Amino acid sequence: MAVISIERMGLLSVVCVFLFFTSAFAVDRGNFKTCDQSAFCKRQRALKPGQSPYRALLETLELSDSRLTLQLINDNNKVHLLLELYRLQGNMTRVKINELKPLKPRFEVPDVLISEPPTEPLSVLSKDDNGVVLSLGVENQRLIVSARPFRLDIMEGPEVLLSLNSRGLLAFEHLRLHKDTQAQTDGAEVKESVDGDQQQEEKDEGGERDKEEDGLWEETFKSHTDTKPNGPTSISLDFSLPGVEHVYGIPEHADDLKLKTTDGGDPYRLYNLDVFQYELYNPMALYGSIPVMLAHNTQRTMGIFWLNAAETWVDISSNTAGKTVFGKMLDFVQGSSEKPQTDVRWISESGIIDVFIMLGPKPSDVFSQYASLTGTQAFPPLASLGYHQCRWNYNDQEDVKSVDQGFDQHDIPYDFIWLDIEHADGKRYFTWDPHKFPQPKEMLQGLMDKRRKMVSIVDPHIRVDSGYKIHNEITSKDFYVKNKDGRNYEGWCWPGNSGYPDFTNPEMRAWWASMFAYDQYEGSMENLFTWNDMNEPSVFNGPEVTMHKDALHGKWEHRDIHNIYGLYVQMATAEGQTQRSGGVERPFVLTRAFFAGSQRYGAVWTGDNAAEWDHLKISIPMCLSLGLVGVSFCGADVGGFFKNPSAELLVRWYQTGAYQPFFRAHAHLDTTRREPWLFGPENTALIREVIRQRYALLPYWYQLLYQAHKTGTPVMRPLWVDYPKDTATFTVDDEFLIGSDLLVHPVTEEGSRGVTAYLPGAGEVWYDVHTFQKHNGAQNLYIPVTLSSIPVFQRGGSIIPRKDRVRRSSACMENDPYTLYVALSPKKFAKGELYIDDGHSFNYDTKKEFIHRSLTFANNALTSSNLCPDCNFLTSSWIEKVLILGASKPSKVLLKVDGKETTVDFEFDTSMSVLTLRKPGMNAGADWTLLLQ
Repeated sequence: MAVISIERMGLLSVVCVFLFFTSAFAVDRGNFKTCDQSAFCKRQRALKPGQSPYRALLETLELSDSRLTLQLINDNNKVHLLLELYRLQGNMTRVKINELKPLKPRFEVPDVLISEPPTEPLSVLSKDDNGVVLSLGVENQRLIVSARPFRLDIMEGPEVLLSLNSRGLLAFEHLRLHKDTQAQTDGAEVKESVDGDQQQEEKDEGGERDKEEDGLWEETFKSHTDTKPNGPTSISLDFSLPGVEHVYGIPEHADDLKLKTTDGGDPYRLYNLDVFQYELYNPMALYGSIPVMLAHNTQRTMGIFWLNAAETWVDISSNTAGKTVFGKMLDFVQGSSEKPQTDVRWISESGIIDVFIMLGPKPSDVFSQYASLTGTQAFPPLASLGYHQCRWNYNDQEDVKSVDQGFDQHDIPYDFIWLDIEHADGKRYFTWDPHKFPQPKEMLQGLMDKRRKMVSIVDPHIRVDSGYKIHNEITSKDFYVKNKDGRNYEGWCWPGNSGYPDFTNPEMRAWWASMFAYDQYEGSMENLFTWNDMNEPSVFNGPEVTMHKDALHGKWEHRDIHNIYGLYVQMATAEGQTQRSGGVERPFVLTRAFFAGSQRYGAVWTGDNAAEWDHLKISIPMCLSLGLVGVSFCGADVGGFFKNPSAELLVRWYQTGAYQPFFRAHAHLDTTRREPWLFGPENTALIREVIRQRYALLPYWYQLLYQAHKTGTPVMRPLWVDYPKDTATFTVDDEFLIGSDLLVHPVTEEGSRGVTAYLPGAGEVWYDVHTFQKHNGAQNLYIPVTLSSIPVFQRGGSIIPRKDRVRRSSACMENDPYTLYVALSPKKFAKGELYIDDGHSFNYDTKKEFIHRSLTFANNALTSSNLCPDCNFLTSSWIEKVLILGASKPSKVLLKVDGKETTVDFEFDTSMSVLTLRKPGMNAGADWTLLLQ
């Protein structure tokens, strides 16, 4: 009885906290800091471009096979820094700046890079008192180190590609001993707070001095005080990008694809936060942070990867009218013509400067460069590319069974049904509510019998409860995060009072992974997968709804590691799923919080959106931004998490979500039920149709995820990635490409009767996938739409495999036949690929058990050839049909397999120039040729 009372009291308290934050978050941005309210951001941003106080001490230069080191000195306070320069394989440069002799080590981010990046030798081309010129070894690329003031320029031929500290905004707050600021009357502490800040020093004269000292050693926001035992430790560096007007990336923000300038407003903030019902079109931080920015123009694509896990702000300014002045050592004279330039400044609260400059030059080069550093998208199980049905919460086992049956009754395929926090016993993760889910294995077996799966939520806040095994084991192993006083850190989240495991500890991660074993996670089976939510981490009663920055992870403060906490949670969970099968089966883990490298562990979604048209629209640039920086497996809650969508909005969201990589409907506890058949038969039919379109295209989706896994190329991508010289594509974010061969323009306006899609590619053609009508590229095409319309086009010159026999789940379609859609270019050419494996294991990697075919149409012949001769996999699937769009009528069609020729039946639609080959019958893994005569 006492336990029940405590449980009820705890729940009541959590509900009160939740309701408070629900109300606050929906209307009050004041729960989250602006730059002016973040002491280090305010200090750093007060610096204005000017003469840098940093000077390179050229006499300290040391050059080895792998790196160049050089000391920098701040002439104002005589603090020495250590500069390290690396030329990396693959046309990248790494720049590290740290204190030469810090009072204690400064945090350097571990576990994000997949290995220490391989280097190539730097060579000195020339050196004098003004600086050093180094060869980067690629097409006359040079790295120029200017000494006074310190500055770096990367050049190719006569062109400056990128400059560092050209605006003099390098600032490195060095570790220092704490001083009694009350006794300071000369402003010395302030003078040192931002190294070299002469302008700030002048500003501090008079009444500003005391104000500027606020936040150096202690900072208060609302009712929370952040003790700062290490004092001010922030860092900053500016980058100039001549010739660049368009920059992208640095997710997660609910904003346009092309990043805006931040002059006159807040910088973009990177600080993982549980932002309840977030606002759109502003630079506020959201759930995840990937500190990678891409710069693009018609000549080149480059990337900047700022490897720092602390709170970070990014300022962007653009000057397209003024003449850029470069350093004395630049060996060319700037012309008088106007040249655009984008300037970017990164500001982080702690750590070191560790930046990777990816020099492209093509978009695909930048993707492979970044993938070589942080890894590629995890190759997911095929089923996870199907449709996912979720809400907070399906009430009990009968509810799950009823929803599952509803899909069958309405002939709608799906693969996963999801359980939110209410499924667990008192929100004790790794458990089941004994009354609502008394027989979880029976429930899971019922799904398995239909070849379907389930996801349950496992959050990283652990209920403080002496009767809870998970809490007791973490406590006994001393695996919890500590507060500043060394006791277990506790905060409020869904279960009530909660502890937070220290996922930065590899021993903690290994233990967490072991909890997914079938004999540990009672009731689990091989068709149960995992959802990591609230892993920013979310702390309802913490500052900005997250953990206090002075909490401790071993010897490091939370401020140092904040943005990688969520990555570690997903890492440990994915490892647990892999281990439970003995390393055989691929995991599927969805995360809300993420960082650079999170792509290695699973999928990401855009968080707690709302059932509003603008939230539907913003899902496109949000996922495009994530794809550009490695996270291809992205989606948004279909229908919107908060509020109740109209039938029109829900249908349009299904039509959009079906063409995004991660396809899940999800809804808040307080929303009305919205399973696909609850909005009348007409809308049910529309939703059914678009989900079936998704399933028919699963072979193409799967092949693209395989390519992303192998190369880092995004699956859902902006048009400019494939058309890098077409300036009309540079700001397009209401349509997108899936791979290179499908272009999608979702309908995202209420009551729309038509959309205008830009079809790129002068001299190319695009085919409407529904009507097979052909359209020329390089045009804006107006498309009349009805509620059933989802404008999708296949690129002429491509071949896309589909499975048009759609069944109740992806696994039920495993051995079904393929239909090949061959869309001919004006030159009567097309190519594509077909990838097949078992859909769930690592055998494709460990045993080379897969089929990878090249499909080519040229000279009136369609040929399938083997891209992996030493691979070994057998499939029962066959080629049932071939549609050739833009074809001419042949007199006959012959199939050549194993030296034998047979005649193939065909039909030709003269009005649409579509040739249909029926039942050619060859195995999908075989060599064959279809000859059109």
